[in-house]
Amino acid sequence: VQLQASGGGLVQAGDSLTLSCAASGRTLGIRAMGWFRQAPGKERDFVAAISWSGAITYYAGSVKGRFTISRDNAKNTGNLQMNTLKVEDTAVYYCAATTVRSGNYAQVEYEYWGQGTLVTVSS
Repeated sequence: VQLQASGGGLVQAGDSLTLSCAASGRTLGIRAMGWFRQAPGKERDFVAAISWSGAITYYAGSVKGRFTISRDNAKNTGNLQMNTLKVEDTAVYYCAATTVRSGNYAQVEYEYWGQGTLVTVSS
């Protein structure tokens, strides 16, 4: 499975931005897609995840209500709509995919990772 993330950029606080993640290769076994982020000097954190069917979503508390994760089955892509961005949302955002069957895709191990896309939010 190959993942290609895109859509990062420089925005101001309060703005919106949408990240996309295109999956290719052997995608039939994918169970879920997730987004993670790593701010400078910090560990990588979970942001959001969605089951491959799109039926179930998971969010970190810090983004719930502001970010929306979605899937486009026809295009094998996942999107992360980010609204009301804050300076503390500044990070490199990574998309990931897992073939592991789980009841909680916020905590499962993700085997495949994209290259990351930088989101910078200025005040």
